Amino acid sequence: MATVLVTGTAGFIGMHLAHRLLKGGHRVIGIDNFNDYYRVQLKRDRDATLAGNPQFTGIEADLCDLAALERIFSNHAVDVVCNLAAQAGVRYSIENPHTYQKANLEGFLNILECCRHHKVQRLVYASSSSVYGGNTKLPFSESDTVDTPVSLYAATKKANELMAHCYTHLYGLQTIGLRFFTVYGPWGRPDMAMWLFTEAMLADRTIAVFNHGRMQRDFTYIDDIITGVERSLFAEGLAPYEVFNIGNHRSENLMDMIATLAKALGKEPRMEMKPMQPGDVPATYADIGRIRTKLGFEPSTPISEGIPRFVDWYMDYHHLDKTQGKERQ
Repeated sequence: MATVLVTGTAGFIGMHLAHRLLKGGHRVIGIDNFNDYYRVQLKRDRDATLAGNPQFTGIEADLCDLAALERIFSNHAVDVVCNLAAQAGVRYSIENPHTYQKANLEGFLNILECCRHHKVQRLVYASSSSVYGGNTKLPFSESDTVDTPVSLYAATKKANELMAHCYTHLYGLQTIGLRFFTVYGPWGRPDMAMWLFTEAMLADRTIAVFNHGRMQRDFTYIDDIITGVERSLFAEGLAPYEVFNIGNHRSENLMDMIATLAKALGKEPRMEMKPMQPGDVPATYADIGRIRTKLGFEPSTPISEGIPRFVDWYMDYHHLDKTQGKERQ
């Protein structure tokens, strides 16, 4: 069994990955800085689900603190690293660019340096479908040019891929980049549409529907994502440098997602149609041929199954009565 260092274990994907690894018998060293980009209590609650496991060591630290990272790597014999910690959000990057420079560039460089000096076998890291920028060819393929990002967030993720390539070339560090496509499910992020729409519908508030509803997203359920991430950590026969799309290989219309969510909630959505926002793209759609071939990745959860699971979790987490959206007594 391996010792896996996972950054961002109080985050959505990081928490789920840590649970999967622990269930598989691995030891997990988790790092998170519990920043306040969204509600910290949700991160604390995620962390609490891991804290009781004797194979889990949770450490509150920032990737930009190189000295702290060096101590962590020195104190634990880390076999592989999964870097999921980053400043997320496309729209947030428009107004807070320096946050992305720190977390996504400086923080990632520190991870690369620690992996290099401590002889880590493999680094798996989070890239994003955002790197495809304004590409109009669908589905997005890893062979497509990704030199035209339309947000700083996307630019930092493309930079991560280039930095990883450099460390693979110079130092022989095996690096596996995962271009995530819209991930959703229980314990999801409150800054993403699934949560925002659910919260608003339950409160009978209007939801903002951008690009007048003419949006498509490759919604990918969290359990499917975690299967792919886990395989990328341990699969044999991978090249020294790899980049994979990891998505559902289905591009869903935003209006269909809203209808599925409304049905699960038993609520009629009130929608305000708005123009496209800066940094957004009208459609995402993953070509998963490469990850299917190399990792046997085969997502199996349609939104008709995944969205009701998210709703059930949301209701339970907020102590709400599903029929009325009111807090249980």
